[in-house]
Amino acid sequence: MDHRERRRHGPVLPGVLVALVLAGLVLLRDPGSNGARLRELLGTEERRAEAVTVPAGPGAYRFAATQPGSDKPVSWNPCEDVEYVVNPAGAPAHWRAMVERSVATVSAATGLRFSYEGETDDRNFTDRIGALGRAAPVLIGWADEDEVEELAGDVAGVGGAAYLETPGRWSYSTGMVVLDTAVFTELPADGDSYDDPDTRALDLQTAILDHELGHVVGLAHVESREELMYADNLGRTSFGAGDLQGLARLGAAPCA
Repeated sequence: MDHRERRRHGPVLPGVLVALVLAGLVLLRDPGSNGARLRELLGTEERRAEAVTVPAGPGAYRFAATQPGSDKPVSWNPCEDVEYVVNPAGAPAHWRAMVERSVATVSAATGLRFSYEGETDDRNFTDRIGALGRAAPVLIGWADEDEVEELAGDVAGVGGAAYLETPGRWSYSTGMVVLDTAVFTELPADGDSYDDPDTRALDLQTAILDHELGHVVGLAHVESREELMYADNLGRTSFGAGDLQGLARLGAAPCA
């Protein structure tokens, strides 16, 4: 079986570009004095983790979306945790260690802090924003092409995020990663534990999740084979120089 980490173009989730209309929530994101005062009272002015220095040198990266009239990226609010849940149905036995490792990698590269909110039976991969604009946590799960048609063919995973159009600055508020159950069942044939001396298959699996979480935090595909965000990765297992530059820039955004 071809295990290329091919992804569909367009990491932003379809149909979830939402204009936030609730006055109270708009106030939290209002760049004016009232909004700033409320954020101060709620203790949301400080970053949750230290910003990451953008690495120097050559590299290629591209943002999934940019702020209106600007080349600055749409990003997550670094002064709030990125909450996520996992639906382990169909996952390999080592899913917990793999998710923890991948989340730690992306967190270290962005300076964004992730918060694990537990397991869930939620399987709504296509609409992560509910009634009245309330965003659900990022969902990580496994499925097949019968459930998620984007996994058809040699697609090993799909990931993306949704952002809210708010006054002043747009910010991602939720997202999802869905991984192909068959690929993650077959790949561990040469090592099924991170303690195993031969962890090449596990490294490839984690790289797939790293790639999809790259979409979740705001990166798009690039044309360079030197980057993990290349659409048809044929074996790279870590972020490249350009990936790391883009991830650091996404995490360096101001508080929303």
